[in-house]
Amino acid sequence: MRVVSLVPSLTEAVAVSLPGVLVGATDWCTHPAGLDVVRIGGTKNPKADRIAALAPDLVIANEEENRKPDLDALRAAGLEVLVTEVRDLPQAFRELDRVLRACGGTARPRWLDEAEAAWASPPVPPRRTTAVVPIWRRPWMVLGRDTFAGDVLARLGVDHLHAGHAERYPRVPLEELRAAAPDLVVLPDEPYRFTADDGPEAFPGLPCALVSGRHLTWYGPSLARAPRVLDEALRAARR
Repeated sequence: MRVVSLVPSLTEAVAVSLPGVLVGATDWCTHPAGLDVVRIGGTKNPKADRIAALAPDLVIANEEENRKPDLDALRAAGLEVLVTEVRDLPQAFRELDRVLRACGGTARPRWLDEAEAAWASPPVPPRRTTAVVPIWRRPWMVLGRDTFAGDVLARLGVDHLHAGHAERYPRVPLEELRAAAPDLVVLPDEPYRFTADDGPEAFPGLPCALVSGRHLTWYGPSLARAPRVLDEALRAARR
């Protein structure tokens, strides 16, 4: 089986579970460390000719991460493309199982069982809190409706204030984010790399939780540790 992945979290899931199956991945596929495969461009601008040259049996993609015209071009080149949709944790587990089976897996990997067990009884916060969750600045963009990261946070006691927005990743002026008066501002380190020196200063007087973007937004082996990693960061900011 020869597989090309256009999604960093799926790249990690396949590489860890089915060593040797991956032959190509995007420039943004950083896990597992030292992954030695052909790089085929970015998630938004994959090189169709480079992918075709690898003669994959399957290309795995995601409806949010990858653009439809790029996927259509791959199909036009005669390649089979499996497109996932992940909007919450239960869907993530189902899609991971589907992807691994499509890539030739015959046994469920231990990490997937461990991830489901971890999320079956996540840490219980002392109280529920409200939050705004920026994912970009210049312009400011936040989590909106129907997002995987929003579902993850809700299961850890954090209700983000734009969950009912008409858009999934709306642009919201900074003044409006401040005026929403959340209990907490959650700042992940991807896709925008918020840091202690870049992000919290925009929200004076509000506690800010700097969290791992990989554990907040990736669906793969990182899910097993995500409840504990994220809970620790959220609790530190709530104090």
